[in-house]
Amino acid sequence: MNNKTYTLFISFIVALGGFLFGFDAGIISGVMSFAGPEFNLNEIQSGWVVSSPSFAAMIAMLFSGRLSDKIGRKKILIFVAFLYAISALLSAIAISYEMLYIARIIGGLAFGAALVLAPMYIAEISTAENRGKLVSLQQLNIVFGFFAAFLSNYVFNKYNTSESTFLTDENVWRWMLGVELLPALLYFILLFFVPKSPRWLYLNGKQNEAKEVLNKIHGIERGNEEIISIEKNSNADENLSKLKIKDLLRKSLRFILVVGLVVGVLQQITGINAVYFYATSIFKQTGIGTDAAFSSGVLLSTISVVFTFVAIYLIDRMGRRPLLLIGTAGIAVSLLLCAYGFNQATYQLTKDKINQLEFSEAEKLLPLVDKVYTNDLDFKNDIKSALGNKIYSKNDGAILEAATNINANLILIGILGFIACFAFSLGPVMWVLLSELYPLKYRGLAIGVIAFINSLISSLVQLVFPWELSNFGNALTFFIFGSIAFVGFFIMLKILPETKGKSLEELEMELITKG
Repeated sequence: MNNKTYTLFISFIVALGGFLFGFDAGIISGVMSFAGPEFNLNEIQSGWVVSSPSFAAMIAMLFSGRLSDKIGRKKILIFVAFLYAISALLSAIAISYEMLYIARIIGGLAFGAALVLAPMYIAEISTAENRGKLVSLQQLNIVFGFFAAFLSNYVFNKYNTSESTFLTDENVWRWMLGVELLPALLYFILLFFVPKSPRWLYLNGKQNEAKEVLNKIHGIERGNEEIISIEKNSNADENLSKLKIKDLLRKSLRFILVVGLVVGVLQQITGINAVYFYATSIFKQTGIGTDAAFSSGVLLSTISVVFTFVAIYLIDRMGRRPLLLIGTAGIAVSLLLCAYGFNQATYQLTKDKINQLEFSEAEKLLPLVDKVYTNDLDFKNDIKSALGNKIYSKNDGAILEAATNINANLILIGILGFIACFAFSLGPVMWVLLSELYPLKYRGLAIGVIAFINSLISSLVQLVFPWELSNFGNALTFFIFGSIAFVGFFIMLKILPETKGKSLEELEMELITKG
């Protein structure tokens, strides 16, 4: 195995934590269609099952970078893989709402640590020329995870028929969650084959071991160049235990901290995880039906994979700044297109449509016959009043399919446009930037803090998203996300630096003098 192949191999293994995150995030959008009615969950409870991993991830993100500075990136990642496996198993056998969200919290601790440590580790074994591509492997794995999850959900949903005795509405969601155990175990095993981070070894006084790893990864000539670069800029004798969060507020670090925070917040506040986690539910709102909603999820994740490859191809050629700016502008336009599409929708149930609904309580909808609704809020509230929350939750796809008059293609274009633009910009480029911006001494702490805030925003967006749809409606919810992306574009236009083609040590010399 040559040096480039070996570097790619270990980067891909470490980035598999991203696959498990994407799988977990994608799978839940199909799970809630069954687990929600199973446990009779209200909107806030459903939001908590979906978002609880992100709250747990915040804690892991805050401490994992700092902890890995002390005991090593590799050791933490192995423990992360173990937590993923435990989470998958407990989620599949959950017997209550409480057990389900606790199992998912365990998974949240895993992906919180993995999302921080993988880009940090990969950046520390990469060269300036290939760092963007290799760190982007994490985002590629995330979207592969989403693709596998949506495909898995689609298959399970396809074979969960009234004739099936193996898969039923009561157990199909358990299989959806349990299948994650297989990639989690694979991740755990493969991590034993990766070396320790050479820059971490150097920072912890293990210079000889660091040199051995760099020579093995890059060859002797390039390995020696990397060693010289590290020695020039590394303050390995400084005591890392003295670092505190307030140290990040130093004047010399202020500029790069602001850049990191802006990109970290913008990545989540535009609603990406709400769209991913609730993809099936969103497509149901368009009235295309449950089966089409599941298959649209597969299309959505396919677009993600394709455009993440675009990012990997362009990130070290075009640079980080152009990708972020073009992508964020596209995100704003796409979300505003969705808002317009939902705003034009009308909802009406006819007697024939009600008679075609395949559940016994459908006759309770007869008083609403031929009433025309110009927004989804009033329509869904009247349906819930007539049927009750549990029956509505179980049949919302069929009801919306029967009643909705909307340009579903416009919504689909808007959502796929959003996913495509995110996949070549904010998705992968944020993690590349964070792995580059900060000096080695502060890297674990800085990435942990920004990832904590990123995850806090993510979990809040996921938690309130079902509530927003129920209280603001589809159109206003997407308008809010689109407006935020629009403002974010102009902020980044003003402050975003370019980091491509420079060693981590060069960037340290350059960026900490700003502000």
